[in-house]
Amino acid sequence: MTMTRTPVAVWSAATLTLGALLTGCSASAGVGESEPKLSSGKLADTVAEKLAATTGQPKPDVTCPEDLTGKVGTTTRCTLTADDGSTLGVTVTVTSVDGDRIDFDIKADETASPAPR
Repeated sequence: MTMTRTPVAVWSAATLTLGALLTGCSASAGVGESEPKLSSGKLADTVAEKLAATTGQPKPDVTCPEDLTGKVGTTTRCTLTADDGSTLGVTVTVTSVDGDRIDFDIKADETASPAPR
């Protein structure tokens, strides 16, 4: 079975129709630190799963360059990449922290960047 990736333009349209995308996403993080952290890999996977579930599209390729620190107001930028190489930025913002649980909002940019030539 061959799976095709959805172009970023479709993702962009799907996420824009949702308005403020995904409120109250959460993941558990490592403890034993002054502030919990969610690894960049786990964050990317969680963002991809939530985007797919919310938009009804296949799970996108999402990368996040850094761990997410569990401190309210902390933000990081992740990138959704389509098969054609175009990208869509996704902002992740911590909304609350309860022990090792980090709750965050996800908001996709309104426009995609074209694939490099």
